[in-house]
Amino acid sequence: MNEIRDILIGIDFGKTESQLCYYDRKAREPVSLSMKVGSSQYEFPTCVCKNMDQDVWYFGREAVYNAKEQGGILVEGLYEICKDTQAVQVGGEEKRPWELMGIFLGKILKALGTVEPVKHTKCLVITVERLTKVMVENLQKACEDIGFSRDSYMLQDHSESFYYYTLCQKPEYWSRSVGWYAFDQDLVSFRRLSMTSNTKPILVTLEKPVSVTLPQEAKERDGDFCRFIQESLGGGMYSSILLTGNGFHQEWAVKSVGLLCKQQRKVFYGNNLFAKGACYTAKEKLEDKELRRYLYLSDALVKYNIGMDMMIMGSPAYYPIIQAGKNWYECRTVFDLILDDTGQLIFYISQMQSNDKQKVSMSLPGLPPRPNRTTRLRVCLECQSETVCKITVKDMGFGEMYPSSKKIWTETIQA
Repeated sequence: MNEIRDILIGIDFGKTESQLCYYDRKAREPVSLSMKVGSSQYEFPTCVCKNMDQDVWYFGREAVYNAKEQGGILVEGLYEICKDTQAVQVGGEEKRPWELMGIFLGKILKALGTVEPVKHTKCLVITVERLTKVMVENLQKACEDIGFSRDSYMLQDHSESFYYYTLCQKPEYWSRSVGWYAFDQDLVSFRRLSMTSNTKPILVTLEKPVSVTLPQEAKERDGDFCRFIQESLGGGMYSSILLTGNGFHQEWAVKSVGLLCKQQRKVFYGNNLFAKGACYTAKEKLEDKELRRYLYLSDALVKYNIGMDMMIMGSPAYYPIIQAGKNWYECRTVFDLILDDTGQLIFYISQMQSNDKQKVSMSLPGLPPRPNRTTRLRVCLECQSETVCKITVKDMGFGEMYPSSKKIWTETIQA
């Protein structure tokens, strides 16, 4: 590996297999890291194993080997475990999902061959097929448990990794629409990436998937996939086509490959797209910032703003709290305020690209009566999904004269 500091890392955390890559600044592109020197074994099993005799953890193929040959305790299905809050028994010891994920991530990073990889990592981006609230919490705890600060790692789904991978290629590869065929053995789905050039910022969308199940017999499989290509591409103009997943092979796709390459379309196939897309994300967001003119309308994107009218430094002002254009799992704001002749909080919600505001009142029942401007509240707004935001308010009191009642109020906003 060429990088020894300020490393940009992408990890594709998969259901059965995962991948690791880093950004090579000399080559100016992400490089997949093989788990075996001199080979092209970029994928490794998403599992860990504990050797009880030595009290040592292993990951990937070493974990499988240790469990088989040395009687270690294998923990498979980390992806599903990470979607839950339930603890897992490992040799009589309980491990929380985020603890196991922390072990897995820590072992992966050591494969970079860098002393103190966390310290020398500028940004770690973890990409998964789909992020849920519980998975986000587990991944955040795991990253912070092994030493990453909140601003030195990012999470994103495969769709966003696809977006960054695509737009970090040569412009001629995405000057028109881009097609994406995702294989999962016999099931293949198609999505189209397109953009509207007459808006500021330029809006980039990835359409909802359409899917088909292919037969296993080679000739029939090729024929059915050809029909699916014709139906999904239609008469659209495409600069490139990308294929991912397991289930596609040129041995059976005789006619399909020729159809995909029509109209001088560039066709790419590989399973390292998501890990590389995660690397490109880190490079773009932290260093290049060449895609500022574009806004990717992901499924996880928050499309509304939340704010309050306040007195700030003695002057009335609008205080933005949650801002549209970010993924829901990145939206969390905590601040303190002092009540001024009121017993409720007023929030204003507006949709992206709209000036219309919806007023939402949050009452604070049981708030202790105090003189005006002697009640300090800690307010936390945290998005639970792309449409749901949770508000938590805690009474902080006001010094020794008016101690906190320790009351907490919660409200959920559906935007």
